Amino acid sequence: MRKLAFLASFALAAVLAGSASADPAAINVSFGPRLQAQLSQLGPTEVQEQSDRLVEVLSRELADNAALDGARIDLVLTDLKPNRPTRHQSRDRPGLDPINSVSIGGAAFEGQVTLADGTVQPVRYESFSNNLGEVFGFSTWQDADRAYRRLASNLAAGRYTR
Repeated sequence: MRKLAFLASFALAAVLAGSASADPAAINVSFGPRLQAQLSQLGPTEVQEQSDRLVEVLSRELADNAALDGARIDLVLTDLKPNRPTRHQSRDRPGLDPINSVSIGGAAFEGQVTLADGTVQPVRYESFSNNLGEVFGFSTWQDADRAYRRLASNLAAGRYTR
C-alpha cells in the first residue's frame, strides 16, 4: 500500500510539473474599422466585454493544446452583431424591446497566429445566423458566443481559415 501511495504522489507531481511547463498562447484582440464605427451604437463597454469574452473562450479551449503552446494569436474583431438589443441600444432607443426584438447575430475575425517556431498562419473566420429561424437562445450575444466557440475549436484543430 505504501508503494501505491508513493507512486500516486510521484504521478501527481509529474502531472503538475508538466502542466506548469506549458506556455499557453498569448491572445490579443483589437477592433477593426467597421466595428470601431459601430461602437457608439452598440455601446463601447459591451463591445469590450465581448472582446474579453472572446479571449476567455479561446484561453479555455486552447489551454491544453500542445500545438499552440508559446503561440501568439493576434485577432481583429471585424464585425459583431447582437441577437437582441444591447443595454446601450435599449437606453438610446426605448422602443426596442430587449426580449422580443430579435436579430441575426454573429461575429467575424481576421488576424494571424504566430507559432512558437516563428511560423505565421493567417486567421479568417466568420459565423452569423442566416435567418431568424436559426437564432436560438435568449442571450444578447448568443450567436457571437457561438462564433467564439467555433473559432476556438477550429484553432485547436489547426484550421485557421474558413
